[in-house]
This record gives sequence, structure tokens and C-alpha cells, in this order.
Amino acid sequence: MKLKFTKMHGTGNDYIYVNGFEYDLKNPSELAIRLSDRHFYIGSDGLIIVAPSNCADVRMIMFNSDGSEGKMCGNGIRCVAKYAYDNELVDTSKDEIDIETASGIKKVKLYIGEDKKVDSVRVNMGKAILKPKDIPMCNKLENEESFIAKEIEVDNTKVIATAVSMGNPHMVIFTENIDDIDLDAIGPLYENHEFFPERVNTEFVEIIDGNNFKMRVFERGTGETMSCGTGTCAVTVAAVLNGFAKYGEDINIHIKGGTLVDRYEEDGTVYMTGSATVSFTGEIEI
Repeated sequence: MKLKFTKMHGTGNDYIYVNGFEYDLKNPSELAIRLSDRHFYIGSDGLIIVAPSNCADVRMIMFNSDGSEGKMCGNGIRCVAKYAYDNELVDTSKDEIDIETASGIKKVKLYIGEDKKVDSVRVNMGKAILKPKDIPMCNKLENEESFIAKEIEVDNTKVIATAVSMGNPHMVIFTENIDDIDLDAIGPLYENHEFFPERVNTEFVEIIDGNNFKMRVFERGTGETMSCGTGTCAVTVAAVLNGFAKYGEDINIHIKGGTLVDRYEEDGTVYMTGSATVSFTGEIEI
């Protein structure tokens, strides 16, 4: 069977996108592992299927490069919005659409370019989740109201971390000289920390000023990536909660793949704005 696909990225966080209105993939988890291989196949951080939804304009189904199913991806959802609009899978008279994800329905606003295609997307990411039992974290922390600026031990080293869920769990660590960190070595130790029964995405963050932060991310199931949209949102939330930034202000999170602009409102809602880019389209035998 020949499969048509579109390779897209949001600030370097790249996925293979497939039209779920056209294809009914039987084993998407296995396919994600195969197609994500950067040496022998297309290469990506995972596979995303843009499918019909019973409760929104479209549904986003995502798989990481290791085959595990993801609940939400901030960079991925922006590309889903562009894919759906540019391919007329949604009503193109609207510049706002709803996208069903495994962590709920997300509302997105589309910014259309002169070529009548989507240039960038603002996503209402919903409210940040701070209670450990809902992130989720381990049972011994389930009665805590939050995990903000708390001590955690990794590889016999104590660090200060803040835990946030944006539909998937994140551990944010503010530190210095993040370019010198060997993420390939220490990333898996954080990802599989005992405090996080479903594993965790980890962000290492350098403070530039109150509106600018530099971030590197080690994603569960994938490893270090160029960008992580839910990760930048978690960093924005953590920055405000730790007193490094303010509610209701645009915060620029600089990652390897570019910059995302996030905002954390006092009611707990997080907004993310960033690009969505087509790398190429193709067809592959599966």
C-alpha cells in the first residue's frame, strides 16, 4: 500500500502527518516507529493522524517515535490546524477551529497569509494542571496541592524542580549554562524518575529576563527535540509561579528550533502562538 504523507514542523519539532479522512491505518504505533527512523525512512519525532471527530472540527491522534501514544503536542497541534485548513478538511471560511486531542478539545486561532494558507497559529492550551495527583505524580505526593520549587534527586544530585501538566507531565528546572548539559546522558534519568509513574518531559531553562527564557527539552518517548510546545507552556507557567515572570504578559521561550510566544493568565489558562511549516510531501510504500 502506498501512503501519502506531509512532513511538517513547528519550530523544528517535526512529525509525519497523514490524512485520517482518507486512510484507516491498522497499526499506527508500529508505523510510527518505522517511519520516524531518520536513517532508513522519512525521519521524525513521531506520527500524527488528522482524523474525523464527533465532537470537534478534526481529531489529532499522535504517536511518538518509540510507538507510544501521546496525549498532546503543542507544536503538533499547530501543524494539525494548518494541515486541516490548507487541505480543506475544515470550513475555510472560519479562522477559529476546535481540535480534539487525547487531553481534551483545544481551541485554535488561525493566522492566514497572502497565499490563503496558514502561517501561524494561536492555541488555547487550556488550564495548567498543578496538583501532583492530576499530573500525575507518585502516590506519596497525591495529597499535595502543588509541586513548585521543590527538591528532587536525580543521579545523586539534588535539583529544584517545578511540576506542571499541560495535558502531559512536565518537570521544569531553572539552571545556568544549559548548552553544556549532556541531555543524552541525563535525560533518561529524569524521564524515568520515580516521582512520575507515566514518565515525564523535562525542560532545562536559562533565565534571560522576565520576558525571555532559553529552553532545552528531553521528551519522554523521543529524547531531546528541537522544540516542545507543551514544554514551553509548562516553562511559562513555572516561570510565573517561581516569580521569574508575570501573569498576562507575552513570554518568549527560545528553543533550538526558534521562538514560541506564550502567555499565562491569572485564571490559569495558557496561550501559545507559533509557526506551522510544511517541509515536504511524499508517498511511501508501507
